Amino acid sequence: MRDYLTIDLAGKTVERETWTGEQLARAGRYYIAKTMVERGLAKIDPFSPENPLIFSVGPFAGSNMSNANRISIGCKSPLTGGIKEANAGGTFGFALGQAELCGLTLENASDDWTVIYITKEGDVSFHDASPYMGKGVIESAALLHDEFGEKVSLAICGPVGEYQGLMAGISMSDPEGRPVRIAARGGVGAVMGAKKVKALVCDKNKMPTYHDRRGVMKAVKEYGAKLKEDAAVQNLGAKGTALVADVMNSMGGLPVRNFSGGQLVDSTKERMRMGGDFIREQNMERGGTPTHACMPGCMIKCSNIYADKDGNEMVSPLEYETIGLLGTNCGLEDPDHVAKLNMTANDLGVDTIELGATLALLMEKGVAEFGDVPFMEAALEDIRVGNERGKMLSDGAARVGEKLGMTRVPVIKKQAISAYDPRVIEVTGISMMSTAQGADHTTGNLPTHDCDGKSTEELVGESMTVQMLCAAADSVGLCLFGRSVTNINHDLVVGAINDAIGTELPNTFLKELGVETLALEEKFNDDAGFNAEDDELPEFFYKENLAPSDKTARHHANEVRAHRADWMANAAVEFGLTQSGADRLY
Repeated sequence: MRDYLTIDLAGKTVERETWTGEQLARAGRYYIAKTMVERGLAKIDPFSPENPLIFSVGPFAGSNMSNANRISIGCKSPLTGGIKEANAGGTFGFALGQAELCGLTLENASDDWTVIYITKEGDVSFHDASPYMGKGVIESAALLHDEFGEKVSLAICGPVGEYQGLMAGISMSDPEGRPVRIAARGGVGAVMGAKKVKALVCDKNKMPTYHDRRGVMKAVKEYGAKLKEDAAVQNLGAKGTALVADVMNSMGGLPVRNFSGGQLVDSTKERMRMGGDFIREQNMERGGTPTHACMPGCMIKCSNIYADKDGNEMVSPLEYETIGLLGTNCGLEDPDHVAKLNMTANDLGVDTIELGATLALLMEKGVAEFGDVPFMEAALEDIRVGNERGKMLSDGAARVGEKLGMTRVPVIKKQAISAYDPRVIEVTGISMMSTAQGADHTTGNLPTHDCDGKSTEELVGESMTVQMLCAAADSVGLCLFGRSVTNINHDLVVGAINDAIGTELPNTFLKELGVETLALEEKFNDDAGFNAEDDELPEFFYKENLAPSDKTARHHANEVRAHRADWMANAAVEFGLTQSGADRLY
């Protein structure tokens, strides 16, 4: 069993509810969607006190199970206007689990800025946040550790979240205490700012109680052994997510200069300096750390600690989505430049995908040349201080593009498209179109899938299958980078869940959970007024041929929606649900 906390910020009161059994497995993304739908929150103002900010962890939180300590944070998104779940690694979910907590909800809003401290016993107290206001995430973290000690984990609202900039995320501690693991997408940090919560602080303690501890530990070892033997996991561990830049550049699906090209260099003729091979080699020569775990117990270790030419730490992590959007999409060709900007973005606590897409628009507009690093640094400083220009930029690509009168704005549902050009990386493109989460690759990414000659119906089927599996992983706190093992070992994972919480869930549980989560998210967005027009790719993807493949987008929202509906109906029959899955949810 675990406790769930409901924290009323207006009255500074805390309600505690004990959760048991299957309740503990229906966590994360599922619980966020279920709560938002049940409470009928689709029409509310995202910045109103009625918008809850939900922190939810899975049944393995607090343990040493590999890639199983992720935390989901959700609300109605002020960026998209739809449902939002942003998740992150780090140690905050781990700390909640060790406090025997399965999550918490921040209700209403505080009158004054506050810091919330959760002890290892699960007790909650409120503290004045004035010493931390206006400060960057890095300085805020140092001051919070001075106040609360080193054996705590932090979840921080950065300076951009303080003024409700829509690209603000929530920054959490990594295993060494860096506050750089960010639940970045959808403006969740802006909602935290609207609630006037500067930070959550939680003690780290010891592994929580499990129904069958021996069974859990056996599963931890077996799952870890399978990860260790898996080729995809080995590759991620060796080169990190930066390796994806090499792959996307080779396939011609890398975002380059506001999605005007798909390849930074011809890698058969020139070294790709923005890719995993070069970055790993250079980082090792400099004394950096090419493989690093972002959360306790993780054996994949796809993060890194990137060093400068003098061997000093520049940033952790330097990962693909940042390389793609804040790097090549802005015309950068030197990973040192991206790393420096990345560190500033981390200190601001903002989404580097949204940031990179926004700055590239200014470059295309002629405000600066592509590759102008001093211009990008100046823009980040404006965002930091929150002047008129900074606040405009902090609201992201869709709103900046509209203000500048631009048509080549790479967004879906007002959220910046991730670092996979949908003209070439078609399954991921369909996932970004059809998910209720906005243009979020993590909802259904199949970047290397062979799409040539495949129909829209076939590719929607591939997208929906991976969306189901990703939604399930997000709902039990598992990192998606373990999916090459997770997705073919549901018996092992579900067995571990049963041992952890004392249930007898069937091996089909994860697929059922994924389908139900997708149905709930779809219902929320339907209630919020979303339609096929919101799912469509921006027009330039259909009209402009992408070099070097010469491809244009070929999948339209109405057809994608129709095939998605058929897939969901078939899944409902397979798992004994109604078409919406609603009969299993209430």
